[in-house]
Amino acid sequence: MREEYAASVRGRPIPKQHVETFLSTGLPRGAGNCATSHDAAAQARRHRQQRRWATQVIVTDQLARQACAERNLPPPDDVLPMHLLTVPETDVADLGSIIAAALAHSPAARALLADLEREQHVPETAVRDYYDRNQDRFLTPDALRRGVDPYDEPDPSDIHPYEHVREDIAQQLRHAAARRAFFDWLDRARADVVYAEGHEHPGDPSQPDHEHRH
Repeated sequence: MREEYAASVRGRPIPKQHVETFLSTGLPRGAGNCATSHDAAAQARRHRQQRRWATQVIVTDQLARQACAERNLPPPDDVLPMHLLTVPETDVADLGSIIAAALAHSPAARALLADLEREQHVPETAVRDYYDRNQDRFLTPDALRRGVDPYDEPDPSDIHPYEHVREDIAQQLRHAAARRAFFDWLDRARADVVYAEGHEHPGDPSQPDHEHRH
């Protein structure tokens, strides 16, 4: 791979300058290594991990663009994920910083996730099972104020009826299934990516600085 490229995605090179531009915009909390020491070695390690983290965000954008094209989805905005957007900390916790940032920065990644969500089918039995196992989430406001125990045979009037919350539950389950499908797709798609030295995945165990984050 030529020295000016950070990675190659199915033969398409990603210039190192794209990574450096992305890094120059700043990083969301939790990105890369979280070392706070001012020790020079620790700072160098942190910068290497941030560079690898940023490479993954840009690689994910490129892979998503190719997946959108293969699915005949409308082309996303023709911009690389350079401009830093706010990445909610809850998304970083649920998705991992790389995927959360990729979805925040990449229109293609968001389009792919939405298409995957449209493909998900949630059986009625799964929706009903979720409702029955999570009664605490469906207490009425009045029941919450009175401190009703949802698992101690509450009065039916203290729980939102199934038919009132069914669609919201089904949507939540489709959303969760789509995220799992996105993770699976990304794991498969990244198998064909070739990285330049210093731009490997931050969790690559062959690298001395590795830490297992997504």
